[in-house]
Amino acid sequence: MTAPAEPAREGPLARLQKVFRTTAFKLSLAYLVLFALLASGGLGYVAWNARRVLDDQIVSTIEAEINGLSEQYTAGGLRRLIAVVERRAKEPGASLYLVTTPAGEHIVGNVSRVPVGVLSSPGQYEGPYGRGSESDQAEHRAIMRVYTLAGGFRLLVGRDTEERDRLRDAIGNTFGSSLALVLVLGVVGGWFVASRVLKRVDDMTETTRSIMAGDLDGRLKVSGSGDELDRLALNLNLMLERIGELMRGMREVSDNIAHDLKTPLTRLRNRADEALRTAQTPDDLRAAIEGIVEDGDGLIRVFNALLTIARLEAGSAPDTTGIDFDAGEVAGEMAELYEALAEERGLHLGFTREPNLPLRGNRELVGQALANLIDNAIKYGAGGAPAITVAARRDGDSVILQVADHGPGVPEAERARVLDRFVRLDAARTRPGFGLGLSLVNAVARLHGGSLSLGDNAPGLIVTLTLPAAKN
Repeated sequence: MTAPAEPAREGPLARLQKVFRTTAFKLSLAYLVLFALLASGGLGYVAWNARRVLDDQIVSTIEAEINGLSEQYTAGGLRRLIAVVERRAKEPGASLYLVTTPAGEHIVGNVSRVPVGVLSSPGQYEGPYGRGSESDQAEHRAIMRVYTLAGGFRLLVGRDTEERDRLRDAIGNTFGSSLALVLVLGVVGGWFVASRVLKRVDDMTETTRSIMAGDLDGRLKVSGSGDELDRLALNLNLMLERIGELMRGMREVSDNIAHDLKTPLTRLRNRADEALRTAQTPDDLRAAIEGIVEDGDGLIRVFNALLTIARLEAGSAPDTTGIDFDAGEVAGEMAELYEALAEERGLHLGFTREPNLPLRGNRELVGQALANLIDNAIKYGAGGAPAITVAARRDGDSVILQVADHGPGVPEAERARVLDRFVRLDAARTRPGFGLGLSLVNAVARLHGGSLSLGDNAPGLIVTLTLPAAKN
């Protein structure tokens, strides 16, 4: 396998560009823009509402003062009005007053000038004005109300808008600085989050590079935070573990085929060679050919079993889902099929079952798995007590299929290993077989979402096939 080329070292600019291109940074930026828009809208509404409230208060104050001054004029005439306005105009504050003749000539007040036409048009007005106390005659803005008194005299009452404008400026400045701070913090925060995410993704990329280079034991780092990247890493590690198991299985199968099939192939070749050298009559040749055919059939069975196991582990077996059947009936058929063979070996084969054991899957594969287990029990149980038990029962949401014998059993340390292909214990090498039966049963269990376990039958072996029951 050719190792992938090492990536070139990235400069700071390229690294920064990668951060900016990450989904995490783009999402952070999008949330930042959305937050800024919402904050702008909210603060703008607050500013507008505050201005409206202040304007309403100013207008209400002006109306109240006009009503009061008009009452003073009604009660005491122009002299009293002038006295009251003169006193109020000298008080510090934002209040504005002006009394003029019907012709617009200034009588009393702290307003020196207003735009042309304002005094001749009674009503509310907002605009510039000049204060009589200011030597430079600087202009300010105010909300003013012009009221015509009896006799044609004009009364102007107003409020300077400087406080309102300062509030508006303060809100604007606060908004600007806050938005700038939010933008800076948002960009820095987005860069920080994106850098963390990018670092973890780069770590995953480096690990995958090493795996592609041949290091099948490499695994993705898990930070322990439980976030989406951790979940992805955990699932990928499980996948890599499964791939590693399959690769190890392939290597073991290759080694086992090379070792375990060498003997029958050698025997096949020796029988053919012996027939060529020593056969004198047609009967001798026929017997030799029958032996060769028998050995060939055994090899074909081995390769068929390997092909079946490979298909099951790849999940490509046909009709593995969607077909409902009763596991008890299948177990009963297999027990009845092997009962005569067990009796020939001097063994009693017992069968027990519970009713209503629905399974969904492949009936033939489950039957073949049970056949392998019963055949093994007959084969290895001959040396022990003459009893084999086949049982089918329900356990919660699972269907349990068990085959127990009183043979030599399997040591606990070897029970996981005997589920691999071509694994045969030393005590079993004198018996016929290639060590594929339990591997096939284990593959059937996995295909149906179940499990296979081996236990001690004291004495003997008890094999339990656990499959999920079909839901009614």
